[in-house]
Amino acid sequence: MSVTAARGFVAAGGAVGIKADGSSDVAIVATADGRAVPAAGVFTENRASAAPVRVSREHLGKSAGRAAAVVCTSGNANAATGPAGIRAAEELCALVASGVRAAPHEVLVCQTGLIGIPFPFEVLGKVGAVVRARAPGEDAARAAAEAIMTTDTVRKEALAHVELDGSRCTVGGMAKGAAMLAPHMATMLAVLTTDAEVAPPTLHALLRDAVDASFNRVTVDGCTSTNDTVLLLASGEAGPMPADRLGAAVAEVCRSLAAQMVADAEGATKVARVVVTGAASDAEAHAAARKVATSLLVKCSLNGADPYWGRVVSELGAAGVAFELDRTSVSYGGIVVCEHGVAALHDTEAVASHMAGRAVEISCSLGIGSGEGAVLATDLGHGYIDENRTTS
Repeated sequence: MSVTAARGFVAAGGAVGIKADGSSDVAIVATADGRAVPAAGVFTENRASAAPVRVSREHLGKSAGRAAAVVCTSGNANAATGPAGIRAAEELCALVASGVRAAPHEVLVCQTGLIGIPFPFEVLGKVGAVVRARAPGEDAARAAAEAIMTTDTVRKEALAHVELDGSRCTVGGMAKGAAMLAPHMATMLAVLTTDAEVAPPTLHALLRDAVDASFNRVTVDGCTSTNDTVLLLASGEAGPMPADRLGAAVAEVCRSLAAQMVADAEGATKVARVVVTGAASDAEAHAAARKVATSLLVKCSLNGADPYWGRVVSELGAAGVAFELDRTSVSYGGIVVCEHGVAALHDTEAVASHMAGRAVEISCSLGIGSGEGAVLATDLGHGYIDENRTTS
């Protein structure tokens, strides 16, 4: 289970006709009793933000950080759709609110799919049936997670627990995302639930930190979507938990979902973890790691299983961070291939074996300070181009 594992939540998934193939395209996550509970959201920083992002932000402000339900649709991003798009997002919230007996501003909305295509208002009449199907349990959680998929090949779910003095709280989450993965966040939706008791301001701080350490530490193609949304609702049924323990569980769920997104990235044949140590600061280490991870040349090398460390060094030097070539080293799978800025003798067969695997680790030491950072990325394969060379 994921979003229904925490006490006090129900879910549903179904088809209303947004997707032409008739597959599931609407998901509902709601409190079991329709009560608005503390909620938090982190959204895309793309200034072309979609209608659902704008509506959810407004609703969280109006409700002072509380929500009774989340409605997610897939197959249409409802982005760059003008006033009609806002109206569609608001009507979705109103329909769900009526079904769970909450106020419209106590419902949040997420949407994903193609940009610039008007939302099909004719499907709204079918949303009520999905709302009525909401239920607890694993099947309901699975149906919701499957309904938000677009180019995803598998559903994405995660779970974590906090136990303290005989008490236990749960954090569960579902997500979608397979491309446009870049800061801040990705072409992604994620809905998390917890049964911990926590105030809205604290909940938002915990979510913001968790997102920064997870969804903001992955990249597939360097593109930032118009619809990125991560939401977290807290029923309070498990009672209070220390903020640091709850935050660690939220971060664990977010990291798992982020890793699943990268593993399912469009056309990817490899998942690469780029680690930078010895930077002047953690921020500079992260910037350097991201520069390597987003490099098209490095991505092509990964796809070809070619340990061309020269491309890595070049990107480190262009990252805009403190850098001295003669202090720099690069390793693949723990095997040093460049030391003090020049080629190092190494076991080429061992490196080739590492590069041939699905998971690749590129470790870089700048030899400047104690800063550390890491980014999860993929290679650039033919499958990604095939998927995105036309509207998708």
